[in-house]
Amino acid sequence: MSLTDFTACPECDLLLNPSQPEIGDKAHCPRCGYLLQRPGKDSVERTLALSIAGLVLIFPANLLPLVGIKVLGNTHDGTLWSGVATLFNEGMWLVAVLVFLSSILFPLTNTLLALLISAHLHFNRPHRYLPHWLRWLRHLEEWAMLEVYCLGIIVACVKLASMAELQFGFGLYAFSALLLVNVMLASSLDEHLFWQRIAQLNGQKNKA
Repeated sequence: MSLTDFTACPECDLLLNPSQPEIGDKAHCPRCGYLLQRPGKDSVERTLALSIAGLVLIFPANLLPLVGIKVLGNTHDGTLWSGVATLFNEGMWLVAVLVFLSSILFPLTNTLLALLISAHLHFNRPHRYLPHWLRWLRHLEEWAMLEVYCLGIIVACVKLASMAELQFGFGLYAFSALLLVNVMLASSLDEHLFWQRIAQLNGQKNKA
């Protein structure tokens, strides 16, 4: 048996025999316990549906008001974009860039990549950039931190509740739904299955 017949654990680089766990089962690295595989039923179809839902939600989540603050009869609405603009105008351009990347650009890019990959696999459409798209998706997932921004919104609301009247906008509900969709999307994507399907499509394309 050659080295190409083994797979390496992404966490500790232990060489392992390839395994094919059943749907619902999990395969862990015997050395470090890293989750290697967790096959899911209809992973491609669920990823496609969730990525479409995420793409629909991301625009109202970014553009519509999240929270309105009413003080002395004056109401000020806040959106994700206005938050980035305010940080930039206040001279905190580095924080503004980080907020823009982690809460707007990277989630949008992740959703588009998941949509492109799952759509090509669902309709059996080979593409030479499929492996690159999947690698970019896995790398960018670590930087798309909607949950951190959501925690910031909760903390801000708690602090402002005693000083002003808060009005929750539709953007906040869309943002919360988008956060839930992103969590489900990350758990639904079976990376091992996706790599297998990409290899099969590329093999069919090369034979043709």
